[in-house]
Amino acid sequence: MTTPLGAPPAADELRRTVAGILGVDPEQIPGDANLVYLGLGSLEVMRLATGWRRAGLAVPFADLAADPSLDAWAARLAEAWAAQRGPDARGGAG
Repeated sequence: MTTPLGAPPAADELRRTVAGILGVDPEQIPGDANLVYLGLGSLEVMRLATGWRRAGLAVPFADLAADPSLDAWAARLAEAWAAQRGPDARGGAG
């Protein structure tokens, strides 16, 4: 499945990406686990933020670092996707 430009990665894709960086099986990472405690460094977080920004999905490094878990990142990425698509994508009036 191809993710549209700027669309947030699916939860399983996000988990696989982070697991690849950490060198663990994706199933070993709970959604609420602190990724920093699992070994994810700030440089890797910055690279992820940069990659998503280049793909059209702007999520600041500070937002990712403030709550470094897959669940929080998935929510933040979805918020960024909705914000860039405009009020109609969020269910608001234009």
